[in-house]
Amino acid sequence: MSDTLVLLPGLLNDAALWTHQIAGLSDLVDDIQVPDLTRHENVREIATTLLETLPDRFALAGLSMGGYVALEIMRRAPRRVERLALIDTSARADSDEQRRRRTGLIQLADMGKFKGVTPRLLPMLVHPSRLEDPEVTGPIFQMAARVGRDGFIRQQKAILSRTDSLDLLPTIECPTLIACGRQDQLTPLALSEEMAAMVPGAILTVIDECGHLPALEYPERTTEIMRRWLGA
Repeated sequence: MSDTLVLLPGLLNDAALWTHQIAGLSDLVDDIQVPDLTRHENVREIATTLLETLPDRFALAGLSMGGYVALEIMRRAPRRVERLALIDTSARADSDEQRRRRTGLIQLADMGKFKGVTPRLLPMLVHPSRLEDPEVTGPIFQMAARVGRDGFIRQQKAILSRTDSLDLLPTIECPTLIACGRQDQLTPLALSEEMAAMVPGAILTVIDECGHLPALEYPERTTEIMRRWLGA
């Protein structure tokens, strides 16, 4: 059991992503922190800043972009992480197509069309059955509005800055959970299966009828999975 749990949100997300998990895990840890990942344009700078402020030992969970930051933290300070959860993320650097898509979204935001970004991304973020569910889509739009155009651009540039972390995976020694929505379009299940095969002793959990944001799409299930991980 860890005293501190650090929850790292994804692109255009803030602490509201983890609302159910914060409530549902608070009896297992003394301190739950959700850092702001919108202030830097480089994943290495984000990891450096976090490591300067976090306690000596902590449990670490990251979703999507949060997973990229988590892997950078593992590269820099693996002994400080007591257990690791990588949720709907990837250890690979962006493909050329992904880089073009990110650059296009940055240009769209630069042109003053930031409000058009989230509707464009929404079909890739959640399972088709949740596209009309206001309990899922409402928080997504609200988080995006709080992150804002400048935060979004910084986040996308940070994601573009990350390095491939496949070489890091076999060196991870702490208990590791890898979870993914079965219908995730942005970081497909095959990427989680790849990570699970490379991290010694990793446990892979697949969430059915779920897209890229299980913490919102299936909050109870996600919290249950994370409770088992924290208690392992």
